[in-house]
Amino acid sequence: MPIDITMPALSPTMETGTLSKWLVKVGDAVKSGDVLAEIETDKATMEVESIDEGIVAELVVAAGAEGVPVGQVILRLRGEGEAFSAGSSTSLGMSETIVAAAPVALVAPTTVAATGAVTTVVQNPTPLMPSEVEARAPAAGERINASPLARRIAEAKGVALAGIAGSGPNGRIVRVDVEAAAGAPAAKVVAVAPPLPAQPVAESPSPARGEGKVVPISEIPHEVSKLSGVRKIIAKRLTEAKATVPHIYLTVDVQIDALLKLRGELNTALAPRKIKLSVNDMVIKALALALAQVPKCNVSFAGDNLISYSRSDISVAVAAPSGLITPIIVGADLKPMSVIATEMKALADKAREGKLQPHEYQGGTASVSNLGMFGIRNFDAVINPPQAMILAVGAGEKRGVVIGDALAIATVMTVTGSFDHRAIDGADGAELMAAFKALIEAPLGLAA
Repeated sequence: MPIDITMPALSPTMETGTLSKWLVKVGDAVKSGDVLAEIETDKATMEVESIDEGIVAELVVAAGAEGVPVGQVILRLRGEGEAFSAGSSTSLGMSETIVAAAPVALVAPTTVAATGAVTTVVQNPTPLMPSEVEARAPAAGERINASPLARRIAEAKGVALAGIAGSGPNGRIVRVDVEAAAGAPAAKVVAVAPPLPAQPVAESPSPARGEGKVVPISEIPHEVSKLSGVRKIIAKRLTEAKATVPHIYLTVDVQIDALLKLRGELNTALAPRKIKLSVNDMVIKALALALAQVPKCNVSFAGDNLISYSRSDISVAVAAPSGLITPIIVGADLKPMSVIATEMKALADKAREGKLQPHEYQGGTASVSNLGMFGIRNFDAVINPPQAMILAVGAGEKRGVVIGDALAIATVMTVTGSFDHRAIDGADGAELMAAFKALIEAPLGLAA
């Protein structure tokens, strides 16, 4: 009996996913724990493991298919000794393809140089015998098993699906079946990537409502890339955050010479353990301790409720190839900086490889975004709901400062806190920024 592998829910908020890549093919033997595919969620690209063992009988969803609902069958396994049907080798449900009732011969893909379109051609499937048509025709009142594309073609051609026998997996009616029933020659093209229009017609956006489709100017050389699932969710969440969360920004200049001196001494001591602290590791610790000192800022706004946290879990923004992601240092206020440095390095590596697990990036009570390594002096970060604050850290640079009555040169870092004004008052935010500044400028408290 076939074993169905479905699209897993890789995070509590996941409703659909993109099947980025298959790592197995039809006929492969797999066992429990083997990696089957890479799935792109709303947060990251993750590997999906088999929960059973068997032989890959059918790849139900095409590699690259988007919007695959959680729970939908994506792969079928057959047990040892079970019969294998060549006709069900691949049924790409999310992007229509032809699955013949009998084995078909594939012609090598043809690339059209002018448009970049790829065309795959198959021979016409062997016609069904009348007895097979009767056997596969749906019973009265039974839901007709047909692909969305087949339904659209049938409606356009005025063909009744009830009288068609499907040649797809489990008798599913596909495009070729409808075209054959309509009397038209069965299409030989499986999939063609449509070329971009030569001269797109732009729609004039409405200045009042900001509506309208953005179309590239055709005279300028350009390339159009489809947004990844991660980039889509980033765009959605940040738009919602700026539109719904009233941000208040508080900025302080922090002298970090003492911090840099302590960092050098600690790194010398940690060298035998092959641990190296970064300024960012020390900033994470300082923010965690500041939140513990000012718990009124370690909160989340929840409609009629305010959630107060008793632990400082710090989300840290990491630029991954798929987009921004925020792995979490759990309980950073209670961990030594050496542990924070070790965990942060491991999490950053996993983030860049797209291998973070949901529990490693979901949650957090506050965030740090550090662009100092890029030479950015000052910026305002967007809050990551349901968190109520984020710290934007700029570059440390030599500046003239007044110490007592004298002018001196010091290494100064500009830090801006963004606060959800529904949950955190300005005075409370200012108290947090003062506590953070004190910890950075007298850094022995970070190592205590």
